[in-house]
Amino acid sequence: MQKVGRMKTLIRVNGLRIAGLALALGMAACSPVSAGSATAPAAAQSAAAPAVHPISGLKVVPLTVATASGVHKFKVELAASPEEQEKGLMFRTAMGADEGMIFPMDPPRRASFWMKNTVISLDLVFVGVDHKVLNVAANAVPYDPTPLFAAGTTAGVLELNGGRAAEIGIKPGDVVNW
Repeated sequence: MQKVGRMKTLIRVNGLRIAGLALALGMAACSPVSAGSATAPAAAQSAAAPAVHPISGLKVVPLTVATASGVHKFKVELAASPEEQEKGLMFRTAMGADEGMIFPMDPPRRASFWMKNTVISLDLVFVGVDHKVLNVAANAVPYDPTPLFAAGTTAGVLELNGGRAAEIGIKPGDVVNW
């Protein structure tokens, strides 16, 4: 009888240990992953992955414009491929004050843009091969198919909200880096 009682006690104790171990494992599986753990690469990859714009799906890159009033920082969508450049900001209804889109020209060339299917007014900042502003086509009219031209060979075109270039004082000769 004493042997059976001791066996029941051992089973209960071991059962509690197993239940406690299962609970601990379950909690560990649901807890946040630390940067040093073996399962951290997915979390680290998402933190290290380039930002992507939620509407366009384009990569978002930092861009600065050095003006007489100081350096202005933007987060801009990178329209790198011909297809991305063709679509640009067409059909967009809003954009943040410190957002925009950069169109790198590779190879550099004389650029012209229009506002076909573009809902919001834009400032088009034409940037030369030396990364200096060539000219600004300010407050481009939505839906207007009239071409807006660069004043020279263009390395990139920065699109900002209409009026933003004047707000921060972007002028020819200012430096744009992305």
